Amino acid sequence: MNHQLADTTPNHSFWPMVSVVVPIYNGEADLPDLISCLLSQTYPQNRVEYLLVDNNSSDRTATILQQAAQLYPHKIYHLSENKIQSSYAARNTGIRAAVGEVTVFTDADCRPQPQWLESLVQPLINPEVVIVVGEITGLPGKSFLEKHAQKQETLSQKHTLSHPFCAYGQTANLAIRRSAWEKVGLFRPYLTTGGDADICWRILDAKIGRWEFAPNAIIKHRHRGTFQDLESQWRRYGRSNLYLHELYGVDLMPKLTPQEYYYRLARWLVKEVPQKSLQAIAGQATLVDLLNTPIALFTARARYLGQSDAKLPESAKMIEWL
Repeated sequence: MNHQLADTTPNHSFWPMVSVVVPIYNGEADLPDLISCLLSQTYPQNRVEYLLVDNNSSDRTATILQQAAQLYPHKIYHLSENKIQSSYAARNTGIRAAVGEVTVFTDADCRPQPQWLESLVQPLINPEVVIVVGEITGLPGKSFLEKHAQKQETLSQKHTLSHPFCAYGQTANLAIRRSAWEKVGLFRPYLTTGGDADICWRILDAKIGRWEFAPNAIIKHRHRGTFQDLESQWRRYGRSNLYLHELYGVDLMPKLTPQEYYYRLARWLVKEVPQKSLQAIAGQATLVDLLNTPIALFTARARYLGQSDAKLPESAKMIEWL
């Protein structure tokens, strides 16, 4: 699929109606900052609606959303998806309620920067563009795991846009023309991970338009700060591998053999640790650099285990329609 880097120079005559859809599950801690970021957008507020979809939360999410909708009527809308526990089902609820020509997605734990929406929508001035992918960077982190993820640019869309099967954008920062929903359907509501790749690939396969990358359309996302959260993240990536393999034939991740593990660890101990230690003494390296290999092995193992344990439910193959 042909594509190019988007020219995000603002065109102030191009203000399509935009519907921002955010699925939320137990987002009590994140909602104040998220709502503040949405209301600080440079995009004309009379040309955007924010559809915040509570996906059966058990905390104060519903109360906070009700209050926000009352404080900002005709801007913030509180919706609910209580039948299916899936962010994609929640997104479908938002899509059905949306009135915009463009549907934009982000997540509750994301922090859209002020010009995010304006930069993300601008490439759609070209009628051939049907998908726009914005960039994802990390919020400042204190733990060495967060700093490692930031240095590796773990969340950057450059990884998904270079996917060997086909490019796609993560729903943390994605814009899609409404016309696409009418032609290829909505998200698979029972899919729990991998739905962003699935929807992008269905749109691109339908030959109804191309994608562009908008690097200045930035949202900031919190990196995982504990090994438990990091393992959960990479196991989810592994499940996504398996689901996309079942749906599209995407190559599965090969298992690292014990010999490969031992070789990488030995190389780390014998070569990298002394080298990075000397660099650290000279102020040219940090603990993050020193632990790069063991963290990479940890995430690789978690991803493989997630892939191995996953099984695509038959219901997850179903596509919903407008």
